[in-house]
Amino acid sequence: MRPFTALIKDQITRMLFSNEEMRNLIIGDTLRYLGSWSPAMEILLLGTAAQESGCGEHLKTGRLLGIYQISAATHRKIWDKFLIQHPELASQVRGLASQRGFLENPHAELVSNLRYATAIAWLIYERCGKRLPQDATLEELATFWHRHFHAKARGSEEDFIRNYKMWVSGEKSLAA
Repeated sequence: MRPFTALIKDQITRMLFSNEEMRNLIIGDTLRYLGSWSPAMEILLLGTAAQESGCGEHLKTGRLLGIYQISAATHRKIWDKFLIQHPELASQVRGLASQRGFLENPHAELVSNLRYATAIAWLIYERCGKRLPQDATLEELATFWHRHFHAKARGSEEDFIRNYKMWVSGEKSLAA
């Protein structure tokens, strides 16, 4: 399993933690806390991080923030249009955010707080109202990401699969 960190010319620039630790200690724990854990959702969120930021290679691209590359507008919509209808869930998610930092700059939590960013990424999928098949293939996860994560997908299903294999599985692609 490849390290969850930036790579430059196949050299690790800094090892923060492994993908397995990201999956178990960040994604899995967050999903369990929210009462929505499943192996398929863990893999989908890890794949989303691989697709969106190269598993943390970059944390800000234009207006997109964090390992899941969530925009401030999407972040606001999650709170203003979805969580407002689910106050208990909103309280749980707010419990993941830092006390003062969230009040001063809530969007900064998407960069600095992995559990909070994971919860918001999960909510992006949750708000679509579609259920993820528990035995989903990588191809089905790519389709789910493509249809539901961004209003205008920033890549193809093939990109998702390639990035998952490169950043998570450690498989090298022959395609350039």
